[in-house]
Amino acid sequence: MIQRFIELGEGYSDIYELLELMKNNRDRVSKLFAFNTTVQDRQVSSIAVAFQPTNPGNFQAIFICREGIPNPEIKPNKRYSLFAELANDLDLSIITLDVKPSTMFSEKELYYQHLIGILRMNRYIPPMQ
Repeated sequence: MIQRFIELGEGYSDIYELLELMKNNRDRVSKLFAFNTTVQDRQVSSIAVAFQPTNPGNFQAIFICREGIPNPEIKPNKRYSLFAELANDLDLSIITLDVKPSTMFSEKELYYQHLIGILRMNRYIPPMQ
């Protein structure tokens, strides 16, 4: 199985695309995530949605808006609220994890491999096959 993060942006206007993807693919939404971290002394969150793997192809997309939304536990905000409201409509909970910031990695791909490892280890996404 191929699992890949697809970055839409940093959570400004691109969050609306993420919400539309969730609404229009309700039957494929598997898990919702909020990755909390600190970037340059700012408490921020990335929000992500994992879809069911494709059949055929066995490809699992994980769409993400990376590190642009204020951490809602520190500073409530409308963008995260929209994500939480849609999660409620889909009857899914948001899995919240504290992670290292992407700036600790020399390449974004390494950061995403790190996150995939965390998600696999916690069995939020299927293991490598």
